[in-house]
Amino acid sequence: MAVKYSLGIDMSKQNFKVCFLSKDLDGHCKVKGSKGFENSLAGFTRFKEWYEQRQREKLPCSFVLEATGNYHEQLAWFLFREGQTVHVVLANRAKNYLKSLGLKSKNDHIDAKGLAQMGADQQLLVWQPLSENLYVLRSMTRYHEDLCKVLVQFKNQYKQLTYSMYPLREVAEGLQVALEAIEKQLQEIEQQIGLLIEKDEALRKKVAYMTSVKGVGLMTAAIVVAETNGFSLVHNGKQLTSYAGYDVRENQSGQRRGTTSISKKGNSHIRRIMHMAALNVVRYKVGNFSNLQQRVYERSGYKMKGYVAVQSKLLRLLYTLWKTEQCFEPRRSEKNTKGLINETKS
Repeated sequence: MAVKYSLGIDMSKQNFKVCFLSKDLDGHCKVKGSKGFENSLAGFTRFKEWYEQRQREKLPCSFVLEATGNYHEQLAWFLFREGQTVHVVLANRAKNYLKSLGLKSKNDHIDAKGLAQMGADQQLLVWQPLSENLYVLRSMTRYHEDLCKVLVQFKNQYKQLTYSMYPLREVAEGLQVALEAIEKQLQEIEQQIGLLIEKDEALRKKVAYMTSVKGVGLMTAAIVVAETNGFSLVHNGKQLTSYAGYDVRENQSGQRRGTTSISKKGNSHIRRIMHMAALNVVRYKVGNFSNLQQRVYERSGYKMKGYVAVQSKLLRLLYTLWKTEQCFEPRRSEKNTKGLINETKS
């Protein structure tokens, strides 16, 4: 007798693969069907008709999607509006679960089945969509990031012209015009981001706690908040570290000692902005961050490893300030800071 339905959905840009399975009283799972659909409104409608035909009984039903860029968002919204229970899991969690099942191959069908199995076996957190303000904020901050990348590219090209063999006045003038236009757009989007945060009273107060750390600016706080949906995607420091790709990946076996590094299997937007924030807090000697950077540098011999350690710790601190609604106190001891982080885990 079936007690639960679970649908695993493997998303891609053009389409998505679905595996529908049921779980019985003994914990056994049986695949009821598998199919692919277009990642479009028409495909969502056909998907709804397909899974409703297979829901022979009125049972709890979970829809499990892997967070794949933003390709999953429209389908998650569609299912949410239909009143379905949606779970969006991080890519590294889904990957580790598939490994635990002993699956050695990988394709869309296997991934979809693994996600369905996860929904049947585990108590997953129910997905909640971004609020309108946070959704707009994320779009703005990502546009700001794209403008910064183009600005750096054009500045490098403009600098190279000074070493060219022949004068290229027309190209230089064109680049100069483009640089001025991009810088103007950056100023405008930064103003819009500030106004958006200012209008949302709750968001404004929370961001103020984060920016109480010297070296953490408005853009840093805005990007971290937008990319984590106000930290609703994480529930403790460890999950946050993994979500941002700061979790440590070891490479050793027996007597062999390989290179240990961060996984980088996480949100690159957060890592990019935390790089600049880490440089700031070390330069300003905020808290114990400068000491941490120096210790890791002396132990590893790599200066950047020290800054990565600072990035990870600073990100967890911002999460703590957001959750506890407290401003950062430079004189607070390391012990008290760890205590605050541990409180957020419970």
